[in-house]
Amino acid sequence: MHAESEIRLPLIIGNKSYRQITDDIIAPIEGKAARGWYTLTTICALCFLWGICSLAYTIGTGIGSWGSSNNVDWAWDITNFVWWIGIGHAGTLISAVLLLFRQKWRMAINRSAEAMTIFAVMCAAIFVLLHTGRPWLDYMLFPLPNQFGSLWPNFNSPLLWDVFAVSTYFTVSLVFWYIGLIPDFGMIRDRVIKPWQKKMYGFLSFGWGGSARHWSRFEEVSLVLAGLSTPLVFSVHSIVSFDFATSIVPGWHTTIFPPYFVAGAVFSGFAMVLTLMLVVRKIYKLEHYLTIKHIEYMNIVIIVTGSIVGVAYLTELFVAWYSGVEWEQYAFLNRATGPLAWSYWIMMGCNVVSPQLFWFKKIRTSIVATFILSIVVNIGMWFERFVIIVTTLCRTYVPSTWSTYTPSFIDVGIFVGTIGMFGTFFLLFSRYFPVIAQAELKTILKASGESQKKAAAEAHH
Repeated sequence: MHAESEIRLPLIIGNKSYRQITDDIIAPIEGKAARGWYTLTTICALCFLWGICSLAYTIGTGIGSWGSSNNVDWAWDITNFVWWIGIGHAGTLISAVLLLFRQKWRMAINRSAEAMTIFAVMCAAIFVLLHTGRPWLDYMLFPLPNQFGSLWPNFNSPLLWDVFAVSTYFTVSLVFWYIGLIPDFGMIRDRVIKPWQKKMYGFLSFGWGGSARHWSRFEEVSLVLAGLSTPLVFSVHSIVSFDFATSIVPGWHTTIFPPYFVAGAVFSGFAMVLTLMLVVRKIYKLEHYLTIKHIEYMNIVIIVTGSIVGVAYLTELFVAWYSGVEWEQYAFLNRATGPLAWSYWIMMGCNVVSPQLFWFKKIRTSIVATFILSIVVNIGMWFERFVIIVTTLCRTYVPSTWSTYTPSFIDVGIFVGTIGMFGTFFLLFSRYFPVIAQAELKTILKASGESQKKAAAEAHH
């Protein structure tokens, strides 16, 4: 058995046995839902309904119902697309990269982070499908026989690279998430009493029996998928950044975008994981498994990625000044002092200043402070995308085309609807699927359980 240092804080607190871990994690599925779950689900479902109505209005009327103009086209739409893709990044990072590095603390959060990835990419897909204006004709974007005319897609376009990157990312993440759930589905199948539940979980578990052969195959597949997923963590948001970096628009045409977008995506993704896990921790009483130590580790990742994002902002300003290109210099000057400067300073405050508060241990280990700052970071990352897209396009080369941008009620409705959709799906997931991978958690009980560590320390001394 792997021995763990005595000075490391336990990752499972309380005098927990293997049976208690199973009981605690399956309790939300076997028991009645908490009142907080019903309240949050109702709010999210109403927001989702508003979004569906806004989508129906858009499809019926056209994307002229948005606040976009000839200058600022696909404004909130691409802002929200990039934001959702960024949020989906932490799931694969936690699951794949931290698995390869054998980080045990990932086991309390990887399941929820993976689910978050799936739902975030689904939300992002809505904006991709809608921006074409006539989504029912999107099949014409595929290489079709010539009786349809010359409808060959432009493979040099980063928008097409997006399609391949995001769809691959979604597929691998979905398979990774589902494979990890199979042992838990087998455990639930053996415990539930209602016949329909037994059938459903029996079907989902794919005949899992928990034998040594099953576990061996499970671990092999997990490692293979982790190896496949790790390059995707870096490639997907790099390719999303190419939508901007391969253009000739001042403020976009820069080589720093790929690493800067990846760091920003991990930054916002971890912030969203914290927001969700703190809510789940409270509703389902999982304080013994999602400890202050887990929260502190995630906050350290936010410090690192937030600092990288801050350096990237300063690098952009320096390169614009050093280049001597007046168009490039004006693009950044306009962001900081133009009519939408308020959005730039919100971005700087939320993304550069607020993460630095986590250097203080009292704030880094405070649940209330962490929850508030995680929301602040996600607001800041949304404004980052807004600043990059809208403020850049508001004032381009020709002053006579300059304009301002105001989102329409439909823009707001679709965005709020995707938040509602994300929240509804996540809450349903947390109600019917185990939010923590109990099978994996048991593998570290002897090394990282509080009472087990104390017993080992006493035996050693």
